[in-house]
Amino acid sequence: MKKLPIEYNSNVLVGMQTSDDAGVYRISDDLALVQTVDFITPIVDDPFVFGQIAATNSISDIYAMGGRPITAMNIVCFPVNTFAMDVLENILLGGLEVMKKTGVQLIGGHSIDDVELKYGLSVTGIIHPEKIYTNVGIQPDDVIILTKPIGTGTINTAIKAGIAANEHTDRAIQSMLTVNDCLLGYPYSEHIHAVTDVTGFGLIGHLSEMLGSSIAIHVNANAVPLIPGATDYAAMGLLPAGLYRNKDFVGSHCTVASGVKRDIADLLFDPQTSGGLLIATSKNFAKQVIEYIAPKALCTAIIATCSQSQEGHIYIE
Repeated sequence: MKKLPIEYNSNVLVGMQTSDDAGVYRISDDLALVQTVDFITPIVDDPFVFGQIAATNSISDIYAMGGRPITAMNIVCFPVNTFAMDVLENILLGGLEVMKKTGVQLIGGHSIDDVELKYGLSVTGIIHPEKIYTNVGIQPDDVIILTKPIGTGTINTAIKAGIAANEHTDRAIQSMLTVNDCLLGYPYSEHIHAVTDVTGFGLIGHLSEMLGSSIAIHVNANAVPLIPGATDYAAMGLLPAGLYRNKDFVGSHCTVASGVKRDIADLLFDPQTSGGLLIATSKNFAKQVIEYIAPKALCTAIIATCSQSQEGHIYIE
């Protein structure tokens, strides 16, 4: 994408410059469209639950920008010679249930015959042009709040290996099905300096996208909530390949202290499906933000602090 000669007009409020969760296009002085597209391959056996997870994951990007999702279109890649059509029907029913839950109107879609099953949504939301959350803007006295525990990638690997305990599978599915609307409608948008959701690049990968050139992020590894069972499977070596790619992606911008347990450090790079929000806010407003998001968030953990630095860097401590 970097090689494409894209020219943005003045109505593009968020494009691809910062690798944000969605694009934003201004319609008027008080209205802008938030647009995103995402699809995934199956991570659970139940087609209905897979549809729910895929839709929740797609819609999350609108919430991460501070927007309200309003419409969606299905994106389907389906191997017609491999699965019966009722599998597809149940996937779409799962997605539709999430759309109804979030007030999103399904208005169409597109499907193709493919060798690999994939499903997701193209989602449009609305937002006020002056109340957009992006993944940049962290300030030196900020703290960073996480709204879901980490570990879906490793637990999904254990599921594929056939050794994941039912209770751990259930907790991972609960996390992936939790809608990230906990920050929607927060009345003091100026308190929120940066937001993103945690997905394929893992916790540290998405924190690296939030880094400013003169900001250091100090992650308290022991404060990061983990899905039960995740450390056990990590200790067994059931780590997804994407975890290692995430480590390479962050590269020299991250330092892990010697006292951090390896299993926990690994999970901080674990690629997430439908992960939680990372919310950067001043420590003076953190309590207020936490009280607002608590009724809908799975957790409200302050997992990192920020400080002035000569260069952008993440310290796992």
